[in-house]
Amino acid sequence: MNLFHKRQGQMANHQCFFYTETINGFKPLLKDDTCKQIIINSWKYLVQQQLANIYGFVIMPNHIHLLWTVLSADRKESVAGSFSKYTAHQFKKYLVLHNPSLLAEFASDKHDRRYQFWKRDPLAIPVTSENAFLQKLEYIHNNPVKEKWSLSKYPEEYRWSSANFYQHGVDEFELLTHYMR
Repeated sequence: MNLFHKRQGQMANHQCFFYTETINGFKPLLKDDTCKQIIINSWKYLVQQQLANIYGFVIMPNHIHLLWTVLSADRKESVAGSFSKYTAHQFKKYLVLHNPSLLAEFASDKHDRRYQFWKRDPLAIPVTSENAFLQKLEYIHNNPVKEKWSLSKYPEEYRWSSANFYQHGVDEFELLTHYMR
């Protein structure tokens, strides 16, 4: 019927997931546009290296939502793990220089790390139908306009989301794949 259904066979190998990752302690680290850009840069790298396809996203003040497929599972570290590790390292570098007091809020007493930026165990839900995909995409795009956040009046006005891509065809960060292609 449409390309999403043709992609179904491919998704058997490269499953589409609704992925949510939250900042440790629900702290609003991602209110800072530099921290948002760190996430965007990481996603761009994953897409350019053909490790993932990103179909939809939103970066909120203390969490992210993503619709993606991971294309390479034959790696020493998972793509999601690489994303978390890289962004955490970049957050630390940024905060050391620009906000050491905020960095201290992420101090960890774990033996394997000095800081922890992401909560453990991100949420990854398989998306098995176009209907489920569209429900998750709508949820992602409407997140910034919810009264709790009030980050924009309309979904497509929020810069740190894929809503403008689906509404007007604008992929400002050059990392998105339309789910119908």
